[in-house]
Amino acid sequence: MMMKTQVAAKLQTVACPPKVVLQTRSASIQRVTQKSLQVASAVHLDFNTQVFNKELVTFAGTEEYIVRGGRDKYSGLKQAFSGIKQIGVIGWGSQAPAQAQNLKDSIAEAGMDIKVVIGLRPESPSSIEAAAVGFTQAAGTLGEVFDVIASSDLVILLISDGAQAKLYPRILAAMKPGATLGLSHGFLLGVMKNDGVDFRSDINVVLVAPKGMGPSVRRLYEQGKSVNGAGINCSFAIHQAYVQSVESITGTISRMISTQGMPAVYNALDEAGKKDFAQAYAASYQPALDICFEIYEDVASGNEIKSVVQAVSRFDRFPMGKIDQTPMWKVGAEVRSKRDGSQAPLNPFTAGVYVATMMATVEVLREKGHPWSEICNESIIEAVDSLNPYMHARGVAFMVDNCSYTARLGSRKWAPRFDYILEQQAFAAVDSGKIPDSTSMAEFLAHPVHGALATCSQMRPSIDISVGDETSSVGVGAGAARTEFRSFATTVSA
Repeated sequence: MMMKTQVAAKLQTVACPPKVVLQTRSASIQRVTQKSLQVASAVHLDFNTQVFNKELVTFAGTEEYIVRGGRDKYSGLKQAFSGIKQIGVIGWGSQAPAQAQNLKDSIAEAGMDIKVVIGLRPESPSSIEAAAVGFTQAAGTLGEVFDVIASSDLVILLISDGAQAKLYPRILAAMKPGATLGLSHGFLLGVMKNDGVDFRSDINVVLVAPKGMGPSVRRLYEQGKSVNGAGINCSFAIHQAYVQSVESITGTISRMISTQGMPAVYNALDEAGKKDFAQAYAASYQPALDICFEIYEDVASGNEIKSVVQAVSRFDRFPMGKIDQTPMWKVGAEVRSKRDGSQAPLNPFTAGVYVATMMATVEVLREKGHPWSEICNESIIEAVDSLNPYMHARGVAFMVDNCSYTARLGSRKWAPRFDYILEQQAFAAVDSGKIPDSTSMAEFLAHPVHGALATCSQMRPSIDISVGDETSSVGVGAGAARTEFRSFATTVSA
C-alpha cells in the first residue's frame, strides 16, 4: 500500500533550493514502510519520489540518489504541497528568517494559496525584524508560538536547541493529527531518545538540513532568482511518516464509500487532491484490471480450486505463516494503540489507487455477466462494511485469518501480485510524470455502478459493525473472531 510522503523533498526544494541534495536516512525509516524508502544494498541509497526527479550519482565509487534543486522545479510545487494550507515557521534565529522568506517567495511565484506564518513569543524582540520583511499580525502571518503550531499543516521547528529540549512535549501536543513536523538537524531526536520517548505516531517527522548558516541559505536563494540552480546543499530524511494509507483506507475511505459511494471520496478533495486522485486512478486502473481478470479466470478454470486443495494437503509440512510481521504492520499496531478518536486524513493518492482497484473488480464482474447486486456486494460492500472494519480494529492478520482457508490462501497468493504490478507499472508511471487520461475519470464518474450501489445503500443496516481493538473483547473470543490462527492438513481415516 502506497504511502505518498513528499514533504522532505518538497521542503528542500523551496526552503533551501540546493545545487545538490544528498539523501540520508536513519534505521527508523524502514520501520514505517518498505514502500516509502528502500535500501537496495549497503552502498546504494535509494528512495521514492512522487514529484521531483531523482538522479543517480557516484561518490567515491558509491552510488547514491540525489534530487537536484532549481527554480525549474517550481512547476511541481502545487502537487508537492497538496493538502497543505498553512506552514508555521517557529522561531527567528539563524535559519528561520531564511527558510520562511524562501518558502514565502517560492509559494508566491508558483501561484499557490498557502500561508507562511511565523510563530514567536508575544514579547519576542524578533517580532520587529519579522514584521520588517512582511510577517505581521495584521496580515495574519505572525502569531503566538502554540497558536501557530495548532493551526499549521506543516510546522518547521527552528527555535534554539535548548528551547526544543524544554518545550517539545507542548509542541508535539499542540500539533494537528496528520500534520508534519519539519526539523533542520537531529538534535531533538537525540533529546527524545535520551528521554525514552517517541514522536506521536499520528504525525509525520522529516528533516531538511541546509549545509550552511541561515544568511547563506537566503543569499544563495536570492542569487538563484537570476542564476537557476544557485542554492545550498542540504540533506533530507524521513524519520517517521504517519501511516495514512492503511488508516485512510480502513477508516475514512471505507466509511465514505459505505454511506455515500465512491464518487464522494473524489468530491471531498480540494482541486490539488483531485489531481492526485486522478493521476493515481489513471495509473492504477489498467494494471489492477489485469490482475483481477487473472484471478477471475484462474477461479473459473478450476486452477485456483486445485491450488487450494493442494495447499491444504501440505499444511502438515507447510502451515500458513503470519502476514503481519513487516515494519509497516508493526507500526500499524502502534498507530492503533494511540488513536484519539479523530479520523485519519483522506489521502488522495491512496484513495485513487484503492478506488481504481475496486473499480477494476467491478468491471471484471460486469464483463463476465454478473448482476449488479452481486457486483456491488462482491466488489464493494464486503470490503468496506465487513472486511476493512476488522483490519481497522486489529490489523491485516486479524481480518484475513478470520476468513476461510480459501480466502487466507488467496490473499497470500494474490497480494504480492497486486503489490508488484502497482509498483512496477502504476507507481513507476506516476514517478515518470505520466499525465492522467482524462477519459479515465470521466468514465469513473459516469459509471452505472454508482447508481446500483446507491440502491444497495438504501438497504444498508442502520448500524456499523462493531469490533473491539487489542484492548477490548467486543466481537472477539469463543464463537466470535479469533486472535490465534492455525492451519491443519485434511486427513482421511479408514
